[in-house]
Amino acid sequence: MKSEHYLSVKEAMQKGKGEVSIRGWVYRERKSNQFIFLVVRDYSDIIQCVIKKEKVSDDLWKSAEKILIESSVKLSGHIKEDKRAPTGYEVEVEDLEVVHYAENFPVTKDQSYEYLLDIRHLWLRSRKMTAMLKVRSTVFGAIHEYFRSIGYYEFHSPIIIPGGAECGPTLFEIKYFDKKMFLTQTWQLYAEAAIFALEKIYTIAPSFRAERSKTSRHLTEYWHAEVEVAWYDLEDIIDMAEGLVKHVIKRVLEKNQEELKILERDATKLEPTLKKTFPRITYTEALKTLKEKKGMEVEWGKDLRTIEEEKLMELYDTPVFVTHYPKEIMAFYKPKDPENADVSLCFDMLGPEANGELIGGSERDMDIKELIKALEKLGEKTEDYSYYLDTRKYGSVPHAGFGMGVERLVKWICGLDNIKDAIPFPRTMNRANP
Repeated sequence: MKSEHYLSVKEAMQKGKGEVSIRGWVYRERKSNQFIFLVVRDYSDIIQCVIKKEKVSDDLWKSAEKILIESSVKLSGHIKEDKRAPTGYEVEVEDLEVVHYAENFPVTKDQSYEYLLDIRHLWLRSRKMTAMLKVRSTVFGAIHEYFRSIGYYEFHSPIIIPGGAECGPTLFEIKYFDKKMFLTQTWQLYAEAAIFALEKIYTIAPSFRAERSKTSRHLTEYWHAEVEVAWYDLEDIIDMAEGLVKHVIKRVLEKNQEELKILERDATKLEPTLKKTFPRITYTEALKTLKEKKGMEVEWGKDLRTIEEEKLMELYDTPVFVTHYPKEIMAFYKPKDPENADVSLCFDMLGPEANGELIGGSERDMDIKELIKALEKLGEKTEDYSYYLDTRKYGSVPHAGFGMGVERLVKWICGLDNIKDAIPFPRTMNRANP
């Protein structure tokens, strides 16, 4: 090659004219007797490159004739503006090195969604998947940025645990030498121990739920952003959840406008989240609203199903906090409201555009007797929770926390139809490969 100083495709287009050297993969190719057009992609963008037979050596032309989609190449030439090209610029190739000739690429038009999942390791190269991955990276970075900017410590807990925090049937059981253990559903129980040292902590880590669900909103392995804070009550932790989501959306709108366009996402639908305060309604008020405005009768005490959440959220263009769910249907660690023992001091944050629960949180029950009673009612062995119950014996304090499924947030931000497209390699009830 004439130059070993390679620019990214985006940098080459920003240069706009003169000689450039780029490297990447062939995204599209079209050949005739006199011209070979290669659309080359790298991590930053795509650009059209043209090879003119009359301007290059026979060896270069013969090399180019054998190029198929996804062949890796290095090339140099002159770049110029060309409004007919896919991204407005074209490189007239003067020198070309084929790093690797690809075989016939299995991804073609009109292939089934399941097939694309089967070859996800190759489908990641598509422009939409690449765009999602860039948005996802921004989301993760913004979560870290938000918590660190307000002085929170990142804390890590075990993946292999002796007992669960949520419903028992959703635990993945594993063999741990000669013992039965489980994959974690949440860091929460260990985080509640750590707040007595650090007071304000967060994490982003994998969680596992063995839910026999085939919906577009469920994964069996997902990334969980969680926070736990000493001295916080329900209102405090709701304020924090709203602040986090606003910060993430702000960063995506600042950094990922091009990616949102590739995803065909209407970014204006995210703007109300920055401009408005998220409504806060109780579970009881939500049932009343569903009845009066959507004609849906929900028996008090039943959890909100997907259909009911979606109907409720048709009334809003921002996330909504639904609070004070019935105590009987809540996890064992969620305390009763002292003003109404039938409800719990908890919340779900529901996403607009039929995205369901994005965040779930609560105050944590400080009463060790209530915790033991709730665990026994679930049929759990209280000895498996001895470390957790100890936190209520030695200087317990009010505290609260929440967990956010990061893929659910990415799904909403990107306007995706299915949560499987919000993670590089999805794990579901029916999918464990690739």
